[in-house]
Amino acid sequence: MTHSPTTINPHAAQPTSLVALGKSLWRSRQLIVQMTRRDVVGRYKGSAMGLAWSFFNPVFMLVVYTFVFSVIFKSRWSGAGADDSKTQFAVLLFVGMIVMSLFSDVLNRAPGLILSNVNYVKKVVFPLEILPVVAAAAALFHSLISLGVLLAAFLLFNGFLHWTLVLTPLVLLPLFILTTGLAWMLASLGVFLRDVGQVVVIVTTVLMFLSPVFYPMTAVPERFRPFIMANPLTFIIEQAREVLIWGHLPNWLGLGVYTLVATAIAWAGYAWFQKTRKGFADVL
Repeated sequence: MTHSPTTINPHAAQPTSLVALGKSLWRSRQLIVQMTRRDVVGRYKGSAMGLAWSFFNPVFMLVVYTFVFSVIFKSRWSGAGADDSKTQFAVLLFVGMIVMSLFSDVLNRAPGLILSNVNYVKKVVFPLEILPVVAAAAALFHSLISLGVLLAAFLLFNGFLHWTLVLTPLVLLPLFILTTGLAWMLASLGVFLRDVGQVVVIVTTVLMFLSPVFYPMTAVPERFRPFIMANPLTFIIEQAREVLIWGHLPNWLGLGVYTLVATAIAWAGYAWFQKTRKGFADVL
C-alpha cells in the first residue's frame, strides 16, 4: 500500500536545542545511512568501475604526490621526528590533504544542499536538518578510504604502523562536528544568497594554502605563525600527523577545547538553520 507525501507547513517554527538535534538525528539515523550510501554510490553512477573509484582516486593522488615531491622537487620535511625518506614528504602531505578534503568537500557542497532538494522543502515531511549531516558523512566515508590508502602506503614504505593510529577517530571527530555546524549555516545562507557558493570555494582554497598541508609549521616565519594557527584546519592536521606518522599521543587538552568550541559552533549553525528554514519555501 502506497501513501502520498504528507504536506506540512514550511513556515512552522522548528526546535533549536541540542536535545532536539540529538533526537532528530537518532530518529532519522536509518534515513541518514540510506542517503549517505546513495550519495556515495551516486557519485560514481554510470562509471564502469563504480565505487572502486573511491579507492583508486586516493591511490592515484598518492602516487602523483610521491613522484612530484620526492623525485622532481626532491622535497624533504624539516622538523622534529622527520627523516630523510624519499616518500616522507608525500605521506605527510597526504595526511594534510585528507583533512583538507573532509573540510572543503562538505563546505563547497553546503550552499547548494537545499537548492538541490527543493521538493523536500515544500511537499513532504522531511528532516531538512539531516542534509548537511549526510553530506558530512559521505565526505567522511571518502576520507576513511583515503586514510586506508595512507596506512597501506606507510606500512609499505616503513614496514610498520604506529599503535596511535587507533586514536585517529578522536582527532577527526571535532573537525567533523565543526564542519557539520558550518554546513548548516552555509546551507541556509545558500538559499538566500546564491553567491555564497562562489565565496566558499575561494575561502576553502585560501585556507588550504594557509594550512600546513604543503609545509611544516617550522617553515612558517614566527611572526606569521599565529595567523596559521588561527586556521581551524591547522591543529587537526598537526594532530593527525602526530598519531599517524610520528606515533605520538595527541594534545588531549587542545582536542578537548577544540571539541567544545566546535560543538558550540555546530549548535549555533543548527539553531541558525532551524530559525531560517521557515523562509526557504518563500524563496525557492
